[in-house]
Amino acid sequence: MAINKILIIDDEKDIVKFLSMSLKIDGYETVTAYNGKQGIEVFKKEQPDIVLTDIKMPEMDGLEVLRQIKMIDPETEVILITGHGDIDSTIAALQRGASDFINKPVKDEALAIALKRAEAKIYMRRQLEQYTCNLEDKITEATHEIKRKSNFQKLLIRSSNDGIAATDSDWKFVICNPEAEKIFGCKFSDIVNKIDIETLYPSDIAKSFKKAAKEDKDENLDWKETTFPSKDGNSIPIRFSGRILYKNEKMIGSVAFFQDLTDIKKLETELVQSEKMAAVGQTVSGLAHYVKNILVGLKGGSYVVDVGIKKNNTDKLIAGWDTIKKNIARVSDLVQDLISYSKEREPDYQICLPNDIIIEVVDLVKDVAKKNNIKITTKLDPAIKETSMDPQTIHRSLLNLITNAMDACLDDIDTDKNFGISIKTYLGANNIFCIEVEDNGSGMNDETQGKLFTSFFSTKGGKGTGLGLLLTKKLIEEHRGTINAKTNLGMGTIFTIELPYKETETELKELTKEDLS
Repeated sequence: MAINKILIIDDEKDIVKFLSMSLKIDGYETVTAYNGKQGIEVFKKEQPDIVLTDIKMPEMDGLEVLRQIKMIDPETEVILITGHGDIDSTIAALQRGASDFINKPVKDEALAIALKRAEAKIYMRRQLEQYTCNLEDKITEATHEIKRKSNFQKLLIRSSNDGIAATDSDWKFVICNPEAEKIFGCKFSDIVNKIDIETLYPSDIAKSFKKAAKEDKDENLDWKETTFPSKDGNSIPIRFSGRILYKNEKMIGSVAFFQDLTDIKKLETELVQSEKMAAVGQTVSGLAHYVKNILVGLKGGSYVVDVGIKKNNTDKLIAGWDTIKKNIARVSDLVQDLISYSKEREPDYQICLPNDIIIEVVDLVKDVAKKNNIKITTKLDPAIKETSMDPQTIHRSLLNLITNAMDACLDDIDTDKNFGISIKTYLGANNIFCIEVEDNGSGMNDETQGKLFTSFFSTKGGKGTGLGLLLTKKLIEEHRGTINAKTNLGMGTIFTIELPYKETETELKELTKEDLS
């Protein structure tokens, strides 16, 4: 019955060595492996009581190790070692039967608690197996063993990390374990046979159970997340599930299971905060890099101007001043994009003709396109009439997409193409106004396409701020719309903007993103 052999699996040998030494000091026997595959082989040979495995390993990660071990011996307790940002993998591991998880760097206290829990589960399972054998062998002790089994089940319920509460057929409480008492904020003696679920449960939980009973739903209720009001005025985030209990096709009660998600939500918040800080770092890095490029251009231009002044060379003066003006324009564009991106903006809805706005944008760029031998064509749906939209969103987004399309044509190494840009409008499903901008330029590879809408990413080298498409996406989403791209390297790209098409401003503001999906 002793629990003393532990298998440690981690691709970092120092961690394996540290954990092995620590556990040996505590009296455990340890066996080790340095990758998932080796760990499975050692597991089959050594048959340890508990497996302690890292979740992040090459070739075979901890989730796969967990799966294979459970296939070999479903009753083996597996503890996962996780790092920050592994919350999704951790939840998946617990759902697949992991005993517990501990975070890196591994602390002795956390490891001891996890091992204690695993040992308790193993001990209780072995006890249960022993009691079952005794029941089969000792008929004369049947009544006594049934009582012991009942007490053991009560112990399991009371020691469960999940809240468990059961009611009778009148929805009055008959069972409530300590974890449920903690979530409810009251003692079992205060609620047993005194109040029903509508008095204690939030309305959404009570409705779920009563709806299942009304529909004779003889199956588990799906796990759902909600909040439970606490006595201090705060709310406890929880997951709940349950089942309506039947006997001879008659409802005899219900049982509910509650999981306190406070710690998990705290981890999620910390993860989001760390991701925000990472995003800030990336933004600052990208901004510094772009400003540095502008400064190089300004210094170069000023140097040429100095040479022109020194040698009284007008051509040098003109060339240097042109360079300075171009970099001043780049500063202006960067500042404007940063201001636009950083400010939350409500669309300025106006009654307008979307097709007319598109014609205006095409008129702005047609001379530049003609100069570069790029043909611009339009196919505008005449069924699109007056509507309530933000003209600035359409104008600025389309101008940016057409400018990008012209750059894609100019950057194409296939100079034998007859370059062209096509702008098309039409009404899609669910009354969605669509704009397509298609070019036959250089196109993009998968890596470039994956970075399209990230900050300070540009395929234009020093010519772009790297904020254009990011800003376009922001404008479209503020207008409750979507933008996506399809591209083939060497063949061209199609950008599609989808916006809600409504006749009045009120109707448009009531529209949500869910209406577009």
